[in-house]
Amino acid sequence: MAAKEWVVGIHAVSELLKQHAQDISELLVQKEREDRRIDEVKALADSVGVRMTVLPGAALEKRLHSESRTPGKSGKRPAKLAHQGVAALCELPDRRGSEKDLEKLLDGLDEAPFLLILDEITDPHNLGACLRSADAAGVHAVVVPKDNSAPLNMTVRKVAVGAAERVPLIAVTNLSRTLKQLQERGIWISGAAGEAEQTLYEADLTGPLALVMGSEGAGMRRLTREHCDFLLSIPMHGSVSSLNVSVATGVCLYEAVRQRTAKHAS
Repeated sequence: MAAKEWVVGIHAVSELLKQHAQDISELLVQKEREDRRIDEVKALADSVGVRMTVLPGAALEKRLHSESRTPGKSGKRPAKLAHQGVAALCELPDRRGSEKDLEKLLDGLDEAPFLLILDEITDPHNLGACLRSADAAGVHAVVVPKDNSAPLNMTVRKVAVGAAERVPLIAVTNLSRTLKQLQERGIWISGAAGEAEQTLYEADLTGPLALVMGSEGAGMRRLTREHCDFLLSIPMHGSVSSLNVSVATGVCLYEAVRQRTAKHAS
């Protein structure tokens, strides 16, 4: 049985109600919040048969702070959760898809595949932000290694503002093998690397594409890099040498969107 965890925030809870209402065991709503967005959450909960408990803000804070966080080594508790007046306690089973799910998804596409590969992204905030950008860019699926990747937890769902429930997240046992299988399907593997001579804006990103982003510190692993068809870089004109991986992901995805949209319109 999956451990229970609080999912907070209007977007994240709304998507849970839409996609996985059966997993919610308790829904808390802040008494002082009376506005259209909260009313929409209440109406959604009512439509799917999830009962709500309305609590004063102080009581809601106490529940979340006492049950979802534990003191670190310093003995200090982390900052309060930004719950936006709504929180859902639910079981969060590992809903990441498998290699077979990826094959089925690709077989069912009637357009050029557009995938995002995250090579050992371990920060939940970065994974959540990447899922949000992937959803906005129309990515068909996000692929991660089964090990050494951030779990699909409450933090990811909060940062993703609902995208974690909409974008298929595929966890594969062997990423190099998966990249080879994608190439056999005619999908071009493009890896982001700061030292690449070809820039993002010079690369052709219009066809079947899997964009690979490396980890927060080390970038792509050697085997992952070797399986890329080509590497590309983001031009850097300031004093910093690199971008946060989630920011870089958004930049790369939207250059691909720009190119693909222009090709479709021509």
